[in-house]
Amino acid sequence: MKKELVATGFIVFCFTLPQRAIAAKFDALYVFGDSLSDTGNTFAATRGTIPVPRVNNSNRPAYVDGRFSNGKIWVDYFGSQINQPGLTPTPFVTLLANPNTIPTDGVNFAVGGAQTGEVSDFPGFQDNIPGVLGQVGLLRQNLPVDPNALYSVFGGANDYFNGNTNVNQVVQNLTDSIGSLAQGGAKNFLVFNLPNLGESPFGKRSGFSDQLNELTQAHNRQLASAINSLRTSNPDLNIYSVDINTLFNTIRATPAKFGFKDVTNPCVTGNFQQVTNICDKPDDFLFFDSVHPSSRTHNLIAQAALAAVNGKTIPEPSAALGMLALGALGAAGVLKQKVTSANRVVEAEPSKIR
Repeated sequence: MKKELVATGFIVFCFTLPQRAIAAKFDALYVFGDSLSDTGNTFAATRGTIPVPRVNNSNRPAYVDGRFSNGKIWVDYFGSQINQPGLTPTPFVTLLANPNTIPTDGVNFAVGGAQTGEVSDFPGFQDNIPGVLGQVGLLRQNLPVDPNALYSVFGGANDYFNGNTNVNQVVQNLTDSIGSLAQGGAKNFLVFNLPNLGESPFGKRSGFSDQLNELTQAHNRQLASAINSLRTSNPDLNIYSVDINTLFNTIRATPAKFGFKDVTNPCVTGNFQQVTNICDKPDDFLFFDSVHPSSRTHNLIAQAALAAVNGKTIPEPSAALGMLALGALGAAGVLKQKVTSANRVVEAEPSKIR
């Protein structure tokens, strides 16, 4: 899926967190989302072709280790630091291929191109991709819900990039995902808002930058309100909110403090399906391609998530940069079909965004 992510000196944003969040420890990490959280599902489902590992007609590396970036993504950074010796969720496509594997660190269900509903529909492609709600359904159907695990929910950009302007429905999909997990016994949730989608390289050139930003702001307001309601009605839940919007705005305002030299343009020429050129220093860029952050940016996202879980403000830029038995799955065949086209970090058609 193609998503856009979209930064006043020192980062100082606080999160509304329950006091019990301090020094939280979790048995496992379960991840639901799109290409920003995908640690190899799309790559495995497309037999190592999406995202492309090499620059066209060369041996130069492009997207690294099946991530939609030039290296580790926030899931990798966050997982390595949340517990000792760390948590490495198993990509669910790996479990489909090896059903006897026991995912002791959790499972990553995130797939490139995923929207927030049950499935993600992209005209011109024959297969559907499990959306966030669909990914939660996969867990509920095939695995027990661990009350001592952390469940990450991060999505919405693909809905808006593909022309969906129904913010109420997108936010409802996310809260329904949390609700389904909570009904199964989940207690701990990591929930991300969205950066200003119109400020990404793709958003800027789409001709719909203002509308994408308006959708982003409406989404973030409604998501915050929905989370507050969930906290009020379910005081036993720990819902950790990660304010990615403020993070990106802060980076854009003071890029040098975070080690960035370019927060406007992407590092690569092309996209996750075909890269014709790549810059020499990807981590000098906020964005690796027109919608996906660089690995440096992902590290900062991870630090924001860690701060949220530990009930702290985000670290200063210098500190942030320095830290860095599943049984048989009955629906395995169907799921494999659903993700064979997970190359859907698709660039939205501007004509669809109204």
